[in-house]
Amino acid sequence: MSDLLQLQGLEVHFPIHGGVTDQLLRRPKGFVRAVDGIDLAIARGEVLALVGESGSGKTTTGRVIVKLTRQTSGSMTFDGEDVSALWGTTQLRAYRRRVQVIFQDPYETLNPKQTVHDFVAEPLEVNGLAPRAADRDAKVGEALEAAGLPADFAMRYPHELSGGQRQRVVIAGALAMGPDLVVADEPVSMLDVSIRTELLRLMLDLRKERGLTYLFITHDLSLAWVIADRIAVMYLGKIMEIGPADTVIRQSRHPYTAALVSVAPTPDPPSDDAPARTILVGETPDASRIPNGCRFHPRCPLAFDRCRVEEPPLFDVGAGHQAACWLAEGGRALPVLPPSMPVAAPGSAQPMPEGAAIQGEAG
Repeated sequence: MSDLLQLQGLEVHFPIHGGVTDQLLRRPKGFVRAVDGIDLAIARGEVLALVGESGSGKTTTGRVIVKLTRQTSGSMTFDGEDVSALWGTTQLRAYRRRVQVIFQDPYETLNPKQTVHDFVAEPLEVNGLAPRAADRDAKVGEALEAAGLPADFAMRYPHELSGGQRQRVVIAGALAMGPDLVVADEPVSMLDVSIRTELLRLMLDLRKERGLTYLFITHDLSLAWVIADRIAVMYLGKIMEIGPADTVIRQSRHPYTAALVSVAPTPDPPSDDAPARTILVGETPDASRIPNGCRFHPRCPLAFDRCRVEEPPLFDVGAGHQAACWLAEGGRALPVLPPSMPVAAPGSAQPMPEGAAIQGEAG
């Protein structure tokens, strides 16, 4: 499959201003490095899940793709065309017809004074996709049906709908534009579990029927595993691991991914020989003060001296599988993580963990 979207060296750094003088002189005190140099490609027809904790940079990455946030540097190519500097009104409209977004909160996305029909029809009229009212009505009905809603929902208001129905309306609004790429930012996180399953199934059906490509942004690895072809794990503005979904989950090569996998909910009760859960200690560090070396090392139970001074690149560890960890260099398997997360004192010497060079199943 050819790549529909490519990000190269993408950075988004937000300036931190102090007092009024700093603001007037545009003299920042520092920068929040929300996205700090990532390379990412999404193949046509693929579902790529971007996973990470709050503050990882995953939502900012999505906002750059849909042109709601400007990148500081780096390039973005869509369907073979460089769209990095695409900001003119006419150009943006053409781009956004092909790149749509589904936000987390349908309660905020929908206008309480607008009917479902008007919400779905408005962008069609603005973009000149259906100038005649009859054409807009037909497209609204088609989009609602595709999203699993009856046509008579068109005249309802948001307060008359359940949370799941509201999110289906948002999906219908995206479908009406006929997009190639849909950026779905935590699209089911506010819904009941049963409704989540229905909407995930709907998204996968639409992918098959319409050839859609998804960037699925989530903090939930179990959801990513269900819906995605590949998973990219972000931490503090960087991609820590990326690869086929099943491989990333079952053969994690980065300690951060392995820790997330260990606490992800599973449908079956854990067996007696199931590995212990690894609880990460502390919050994600401030993105304006990125740690030296590997940015995960302050929370990593396997960190050794090199991790504190040198940032690892993404190493190839298998077919289409990469991990940014010194323990993954040369294709080594990851040692089993301890259930507790002891953190070595700053500056203390620590050798490479035992077992780091042993091939076997990842923890």
